[in-house]
Amino acid sequence: MKAPVIDATGKSTGTRDLPDEIFGGEVNLPLMHQVVTAQLAEARSGTASTKKRSEVRGGGKKPWRQKGTGRARHGSSRSPIWVGGGVVFGPKPRSYAVKVNKKMKVAALRSALADKATNGGIWILDGFTETRTKAAATALKTAGIGGRILIVLDPDDEASVTIDRAFRNLDGAGFSLTGSLGTYDVLVADAVIFTSSSLERLTNKKVAT
Repeated sequence: MKAPVIDATGKSTGTRDLPDEIFGGEVNLPLMHQVVTAQLAEARSGTASTKKRSEVRGGGKKPWRQKGTGRARHGSSRSPIWVGGGVVFGPKPRSYAVKVNKKMKVAALRSALADKATNGGIWILDGFTETRTKAAATALKTAGIGGRILIVLDPDDEASVTIDRAFRNLDGAGFSLTGSLGTYDVLVADAVIFTSSSLERLTNKKVAT
């Protein structure tokens, strides 16, 4: 498996071999679905809250006497069938996190990377030193990269700051560090761009083995 290498202007300078142990695996769709579902569920804030009839203020007095009015009997104006009453089975703050073990996360990420590599969605950015957004946009246009892009950076590489400044204002651009790269981020991106440093770091790490 190979990926094209582009320079600071977006011109191709050749190709680079992608390690088979990361980008050459079998694509496991059910596993990716399970991990992505868990990832999105964990991102939910879980702060939605409603009040039960015992928590709504008021309603301590019986609205009217039990008999003789011709109306239905009621004991509280905070009953769920009244306007301003409590909510039945409403949401309460809770965690939506779904437990997924580490091996499944690693396997799903490898599947996502393999899928992107097979479909030509992996690129290598080498020697980018510009800090202007215009330079970043020109490079992408020259390389023919469009849509949603994910740029994977090496936190220990000084050039990552420069690349972040140049690309962060582009529409559809997202960033991830090698240590926090997730299956969902890879799948939703039309193109995944690694810097030379981040690809080397990912290769040495072997995707969090």
